[in-house]
Parts: sequence; structure tokens; C-alpha cells
Amino acid sequence: MFKAISISLLSALFFSANCLLAAPYADIVIDADTYEVLSEQHSEMRVHPAGLTKLITLYATFAAIQAGEINLDDQLQVSSTAAAEPAVKLGLQAGSKIEVRYLLRAVAVAGANDAATVLGEGLAGSEDAFARRLNQLSEELGLTSSSWRNAHGLTEAGHIASAKDIGRLLLAHRRDFPQYFNVFSRMSSDAGVKTVANSSRRILANLKGVDAVRFGHTRAAGYSAAAYVTRKNKSIVIVVLGARTTSSLLTRLMELADAHT
Repeated sequence: MFKAISISLLSALFFSANCLLAAPYADIVIDADTYEVLSEQHSEMRVHPAGLTKLITLYATFAAIQAGEINLDDQLQVSSTAAAEPAVKLGLQAGSKIEVRYLLRAVAVAGANDAATVLGEGLAGSEDAFARRLNQLSEELGLTSSSWRNAHGLTEAGHIASAKDIGRLLLAHRRDFPQYFNVFSRMSSDAGVKTVANSSRRILANLKGVDAVRFGHTRAAGYSAAAYVTRKNKSIVIVVLGARTTSSLLTRLMELADAHT
């Protein structure tokens, strides 16, 4: 009995200690015109990217639209897998259909996990096939530290990226699909089944000069964001991964923006 109690106590202490561990921290600032790295901390460290994964999902979707593979008016069917994704979600029902334009808004603005899965499955037939597409696209973009396993960014073994890769990815959005870039700065958007609020709205409201931002959070990843900031005709991309709170994330974004503009 004493042995059983001791093992239980040790397990509880181990679990408690792990809950207090901070996610690995990294950041980078990149000049948006020259692509010069202006500052960085552990920017090539491979970590969980959480909701910043949706940047590669959206890039793949924009590329498919540009290639004529799909269009904004196409309707994609919601699978039971997509409908069962955990929050943040749009609340899609299995068997229903929804236009690509609404899925894009739900993913880019609210970071909806169910909408991201619908896009992945609709483009590639399954999430596994979509992950293979993302990894091929990542290779083409030179994102050398990234390995994708899903469309949404929920924690999964082998699903990793670096601050440098996330920064390059946001720059690729601005360079390759400027016509869609404004979606990352909307405080809210019509996503078909409902109007969604931006998960990055606190950053949008408080970070001076922000043109685009994407936010993410999981226990493994901490609080993370990628932002495109323009001040006095100078544009930079800032990526912060692994902040401990939303407040410390915003503070760090503001510090880095002030230091480099």
C-alpha cells in the first residue's frame, strides 16, 4: 500500500511540474524589403507552431486558387473529422457544405480548426495527403526547419516549424498573394454561418502599424504570433514563439517593433 501511495504521489508531482514548464521561446525580426535578419533568438529552433500552421494552409489554398484548381465560390463538404475538431472552431456540421471564401475567412481571421481541416481535405482528399502537399510546398519555399502533419496546428508528434520559417512564410504571403493579404488585418469577417472575430484582435488594437497578424496558442507551443508591421515607410516581419501569456506576447511584439522601426 505504501508503495502504491508513493508512486501515485510521484506521478502527481511529476504532472504538476510539467504543467509549470514554459514552452521553448524564440523570436525573429526580418526586414520585409531586403529579407535581412535584424535580430533573432533561437530562430532556427524547431518547435510546435500551433495556430501559425494556418499560414501554410492558407498559402496552399491561395496557390490552388491561382492555379485554377479551385475557386472562391466552390463549396467543400464538411467531414465528420472536420466537424469534430476542437475549438477554436466555426461550428460546421458534418455533411454540410460551405464556400471556400468563407473557409478562408474563418481560418485567417478566427483561426478556426474545423475550417482548416475542411480546406485540407477538400484540396487533397485527406488530411494526410494535404500534409504531404504542405511539406512539398514548404520545400519549394525553402522552409528548411518545418514539418507539417495537419492543417490546423493542434499538437502532433513531428508537426514542427521555426520562427525563421514562419517569418519567411508571412513574407511569401505578402509577395505572392498581395490581393489576399488584407484578410490578416480584419477585426471581424463574415464566415457564412456566422461573423467571426479576429483571434489576434488584441494585437491589432495595440501594435502600432500592424498590417497583418496571425496568432496561435496551445499548451505545448505557448502563445505565439507573426506580424507584418509598417512604420515610417519601413516594413518588418516579427515572429514570437513560446511567450507565457498573451500580455507578454504583446509586450514582446511591441518591444521588437519599437527597436527596429
